[in-house]
Amino acid sequence: MSQPVALFRDHFGIDERAIDRTLGTALERSVDHADLFFEYTSQDSVVLEEGIVKSGDRHLIQGAGVRVQTGERQGYAHSDEITVESLELAAGTARAISERGSEGGSVAIAGSGAPQHDLYPVAMSPTDVPVARKVALLGEIDAYARARDPRIKQVMASVVCQLRNVMIAASDGTWVADVQPLVRLNVQVIAEDEGGRREIGYQGAGGRTELDAYLSPEGWKPIADEAVRLALVNLDAVPCPAGTLDIVLGPGWPGILLHEAVGHGLEGDFNRKGTSAFAGRIGERVASPGVTVVDDGTLPGRRGSLNVDDEGTPTSRTVLIEDGILQGYLHDRMNARLMGHAPTGNGRRESYAHLPMPRMTNTFMLAGEDDPEDIVRSVKNGLYAVTFGGGQVDITNGRFVFSASEAYKIEDGRITQPVKGATLIGNGPEVLTQVSRIGHDLELDRGVGTCGKDGQGVPVGVGLPTIRVDQLTVGGTEG
Repeated sequence: MSQPVALFRDHFGIDERAIDRTLGTALERSVDHADLFFEYTSQDSVVLEEGIVKSGDRHLIQGAGVRVQTGERQGYAHSDEITVESLELAAGTARAISERGSEGGSVAIAGSGAPQHDLYPVAMSPTDVPVARKVALLGEIDAYARARDPRIKQVMASVVCQLRNVMIAASDGTWVADVQPLVRLNVQVIAEDEGGRREIGYQGAGGRTELDAYLSPEGWKPIADEAVRLALVNLDAVPCPAGTLDIVLGPGWPGILLHEAVGHGLEGDFNRKGTSAFAGRIGERVASPGVTVVDDGTLPGRRGSLNVDDEGTPTSRTVLIEDGILQGYLHDRMNARLMGHAPTGNGRRESYAHLPMPRMTNTFMLAGEDDPEDIVRSVKNGLYAVTFGGGQVDITNGRFVFSASEAYKIEDGRITQPVKGATLIGNGPEVLTQVSRIGHDLELDRGVGTCGKDGQGVPVGVGLPTIRVDQLTVGGTEG
């Protein structure tokens, strides 16, 4: 028996009989689908600033929700009390919201409760590591970063650890549980030059792993080094030129542009409702030849990976665009059912207090054959964007705006001065048709992504090889 199944049975009295009883209440009227979602999550965080621990917390999230679907209607009720009585009340409420009358049904729970695969086995939960060890880790990072360069004036570091136990039971016989660890380490520094100019450098890393991966210097030093490097680079940055330029996107984190500009538009709910710029375009060319985009929730240890999604569907590797041709969308169970497609394991929710919806896991473009240095050499006058900060996209038309936190001029095929204030402006469905070169150096990000949608945040991953995008609008601070 899996650990979460035993947890919910022994601590809360939720066994097979209680699940059958609750689903029976939800199915007293004719519905298309009903499911139960249980969560017991522990999380702690420690924040160090100016050499001292500024904050630390440890909290618990527990609760259960009942969802009932009838056609396009969804009824959902949840409670932070995990008891048979609260589940019965939630089931009746959810059914009342969605019901359409007629006869009910019954369900037989199937399966052992264990997921089909285990992408993140851990011997010790990151939340079990003593707080004193986490404080010591942040102290080591603080001292190291300050010693790297006298211009480093301030260091902020934090570590966040989580262990999420979930269990899902549904009217189609699904019964599965999962234990999901998550770690994130963040380092931010402020550098100041002799003239008083200050710049920030940030780097983070994480994943579904043990904290041990970051407790040794081999784990955390590269993160601190990168934060320091970025701050010092920005001290030398000049205003970014504005105009229409050829852009080279570096590997790894710049995949966030792919996530926002294209990924959200390929989620099933937007396409079912016809509000996405990609709606009804399966089989059409939506990108340059050679562009293949996948969403893969099965990568071991990655921040966006899951054994099962929050509806109990095993995650998968979904090809969204293949050689420039749109192949499909990302689905939860409801949108898959309504569109006549198979669910892809992308039904995700922030917590038991939220409805699941189609969301990305790890979304990236596959590698091409070009040498990254040749890609840069092919640009006479352009921009090399390495790291992005904030961005936003309008799903209905695909327009996006992204700010680059590390970027450089490209002059006569050479990367030259760092620039500040670079903003990339474009259209998601069009930008992939402007890709003219694809490098062989695919990288995934370090594990810091959090995706927001309809007020819910979930951990995700992104990735990209070096690519060239022709004639993209750049907003800058230099006319």
